[in-house]
Amino acid sequence: MGLSLYTRKQAVVNAAAARVFAKPQKFKLQPSAGKVMACVSWDTQGVVLVDFVPPGHTVNADYYCTLLSDRLRPAVCRKRPDLLKKGVILQHGNAPPHRARQTVDKIEEMGWELLQHPPYSPDLPPSDFHLFGPLKESLGGIKFENNEDVQQHVLQFLRATDKDFYAAGFSRLVER
Repeated sequence: MGLSLYTRKQAVVNAAAARVFAKPQKFKLQPSAGKVMACVSWDTQGVVLVDFVPPGHTVNADYYCTLLSDRLRPAVCRKRPDLLKKGVILQHGNAPPHRARQTVDKIEEMGWELLQHPPYSPDLPPSDFHLFGPLKESLGGIKFENNEDVQQHVLQFLRATDKDFYAAGFSRLVER
């Protein structure tokens, strides 16, 4: 083992360098919520369906088509039966599962009309900016213990949001 001798000035410089290059201290992590993805379907009267995507799942065309036929259509039948008679007009974003041939075919098969999304615009339609901005604000600064707490908060926010808020989102869409 060798012995190195340093002047006091060298020792201070070496100690400062050691602090700079030292590995960051790891802290014990407490359990918290991970990422929660929700597909929210809404109209001028409010929320029709909230589908929380299970952890580890990807929203691909298969998942989205199943969502439309097995969950959204029954929700529309239950909550807005008159809408099926008038005709459903669906607007969704530009995400690949929304544009997939399989999805377009499913929407046609269900007898719904698809409101086209402008091709060079963001993935989210303008109506989603209206909804998700305030939802995101309501989530700000809150530490959730788990995914279920996040889901409960989202559902409470959507239920508590006034019907006029949802109607205003569609009025803005018409203005565009």
